[in-house]
Amino acid sequence: MRLFNRERYLGRGLGMWVFWLHRLTGLAIAFYLLLHILVISTVVGGQGSFDNTMKFLKAPFFILLELGLVGTILIHGLNGLRILLFDVGIGIKRQKEIFIGLMVLAIIPFVIAWVIAWPHIVGG
Repeated sequence: MRLFNRERYLGRGLGMWVFWLHRLTGLAIAFYLLLHILVISTVVGGQGSFDNTMKFLKAPFFILLELGLVGTILIHGLNGLRILLFDVGIGIKRQKEIFIGLMVLAIIPFVIAWVIAWPHIVGG
């Protein structure tokens, strides 16, 4: 049995990429939560330690990482909604269209987040 025999393994389309994208965004969110706990734990070192950490994290690089987090949460959350619809029997034959539609919809809150973050990135 060959893994890449087209008759046996059909996972080359958008569905397989979405499958992996969902897993990777989930791992990224879990990694962020661990980092978030580490940052919040600096409060144990006193107010000065926490304030210094917050000043450090206001750098434009970290604002860009936060925008990446927003995108990751949007992708993972909206794809999770697609999976939920699939599980309850809605849109089973239109998975590709639903995914593309939800990702286009995700652009709106991402652009709003970008507009809010832009002054902090450029230092205004």
